[in-house]
Amino acid sequence: MIVISDTSAITNLAAIDQLKLLPRLYGQVLIPEAVYRELVDIDPPVPGGAEAQAATWLEVRLIANCEVVERLQSEVRLDSGESEAIALALETGADLLLIDERRGRAEADRLGIKITGLLGILVEAKQKNLIVAVKPLMDALIATSEFRVSSALYDQILNMVNETT
Repeated sequence: MIVISDTSAITNLAAIDQLKLLPRLYGQVLIPEAVYRELVDIDPPVPGGAEAQAATWLEVRLIANCEVVERLQSEVRLDSGESEAIALALETGADLLLIDERRGRAEADRLGIKITGLLGILVEAKQKNLIVAVKPLMDALIATSEFRVSSALYDQILNMVNETT
């Protein structure tokens, strides 16, 4: 299974001490060079930056088709990490792209790329008994990472995993 990640899944999971979910769910995770730079070349450091440098389950890949990246940046107005993540998903025929940003998700969906976001990762982790509950992790994301989720989606996710609000 080929799984590509944008920056947000890594930084947000690291912020709530749940980065270990990615290798447990997906084994190897590929990231484009721009995502790696967003993780390690930022000052002050972002959550997950140090872990990304040491992670054996994370593999950095170069993008072959820069024209796709340029089109995504200019026409869709995505940042370099999102653009390269989508381009890498297309190049590798990825089974799944981990992405949260609305425009990036819409474009990946339009291009036929299967996507999931941070909440989808938490739901899958609960279904596979890797975590006990989604609610405290969603609450931690909202409190520590400024993660935005509508109350309707919050309730929908809790319903999905049989947890109460």
